Amino acid sequence: MISTVSTKPYADQKPGTSGLRKKVPVFQQENYAENFIQAIFDSLEGFEGQTLVIGGDGRYYNREVIQKALKMAAANGFGKVLVGKGGILSTPAASHVIRKYKAFGGIVLSASHNPGGPTEDFGIKYNIGNGGPAPEKITDAIFDRTRNIDSYKIADVADIDLDTTGSFDLAGMTVEVIDPVTDYADLMETLFDFPAIRALIAGGFRVVIDSMSAVTGPYAVEILEKRLGAPAGSVRNEVPLPDFGHHHPDPNLVHAKELYDDVMSADGPDFGAASDGDGDRNMVVGKGMFVTPSDSLAMIAANATCAPGYKNGIAGIARSMPTSAAADRVAEKLGIGMYETPTGWKFFGNLMDAGKVTVCGEESFGTGSDHVREKDGLWAVLFWLNIVAARKQSVKEIVESHWAEYGRNYYSRHDYEAVDTDSANALVAALRAKLDSLPGSKINGLTVTAADDFAYHDPIDHSVSKNQGIRILFEGGSRIVFRLSGTGTSGATLRLYVERYEPDASRHGIETQAALADLIAAAEEVADITRYTGMSEPTVIT
Repeated sequence: MISTVSTKPYADQKPGTSGLRKKVPVFQQENYAENFIQAIFDSLEGFEGQTLVIGGDGRYYNREVIQKALKMAAANGFGKVLVGKGGILSTPAASHVIRKYKAFGGIVLSASHNPGGPTEDFGIKYNIGNGGPAPEKITDAIFDRTRNIDSYKIADVADIDLDTTGSFDLAGMTVEVIDPVTDYADLMETLFDFPAIRALIAGGFRVVIDSMSAVTGPYAVEILEKRLGAPAGSVRNEVPLPDFGHHHPDPNLVHAKELYDDVMSADGPDFGAASDGDGDRNMVVGKGMFVTPSDSLAMIAANATCAPGYKNGIAGIARSMPTSAAADRVAEKLGIGMYETPTGWKFFGNLMDAGKVTVCGEESFGTGSDHVREKDGLWAVLFWLNIVAARKQSVKEIVESHWAEYGRNYYSRHDYEAVDTDSANALVAALRAKLDSLPGSKINGLTVTAADDFAYHDPIDHSVSKNQGIRILFEGGSRIVFRLSGTGTSGATLRLYVERYEPDASRHGIETQAALADLIAAAEEVADITRYTGMSEPTVIT
């Protein structure tokens, strides 16, 4: 029943920030997915007879690759696979399942917030036994194996029925099709004050969640409508679709503008939220106030004891380097550790496993805690509802009182998408060549205090990750950061992060882009963005 199939390597299977992402037609090439899955198995040791978790966000090609992965897991010696019904598991739910059932690891099929469909994006990543994304030493080993792979193993058996829960035999391996929602919803009920949130909603507080026709829908319906009592229809676009209903499932002010406009309208809901393709990102909007992801991290940390799961306080906070320093001020006041890491949730895993941090966040609409080892969109939404219920204040009042206490970090990200890769690399190379000469100089009238290419020294395993983003810091705490993203599938995405700290509460009402205008101009001056990218303005501003 087991076949060994000859194959040839592909040269383009290097995992990015969170696994391998390519267009669907690329994955549909002969043996392309099989090569990468076999490379994962070949890079691991000690999994004979162990349990593997498999699931994805339901995007186009999800079911087909799950069937391949199941048959290959059996052929390679796994004893059992837990797979979500319909092939569905949100990324945070997959992390929870790995942890709860003490699985060896998991294969998560997703391209996160990227579009889905026959010609759109697909992805495969491996998560280790702690539930988090594989560290670089494993992803590097996987890539090395893809470059010389010459065969893969697969069971010659019929497809498994993914739409019926229960246990099945597949070439001597047990496949258990599980309910993808219940375990996760039960976990959320242990972390948050569901009775208080239920009372808030029963009292007339209107909540809407846009699941963007992506994986979060079934989870949000179960939690918000069934367990918390929100009216039917409070979860919009709740059915996961292979093409996300032609939505771009990225919960930001561009792709979730309809939700934002609804909450901001006079008769709209009091609270709005959106999640992305695989359920790990979030957007939070209150009446009259959009909460930036950087602020969200800081405010969740500052109010953590409102939630039962965090009533004893938090051990520390971690943020990705491009994320604003708003959380740093909370950590300082609480007297807890603050850790600045490269972009990529895998860097938080060591810190959480070591008990150094409880709450983590990235500016790219990702927030989470040590309840799993992935960012978690619904977790962040429920935390905000818990805070609102506990403080009996609106989102706007909570945000403004936080600014008054800690100061405001004006912050924005400018994305230049699908840039010619050579041009993007040339821009970064030119910036690197200037770094030593920048301190003490002026850019658009602003004095540079420091400039570097961020390198991270992991305090737990002592690994070093270099070239993680170019930082230029100015007098007064302002900064600009340049980084090439690792989450796209075509060309390169140049990301510019702009931040200004403003302690004066009388200056907390300035429009964000206006508050950052001189820094944005400084970024153009120092990096010559228009010339290198061919773009006079960003593709997306968040």
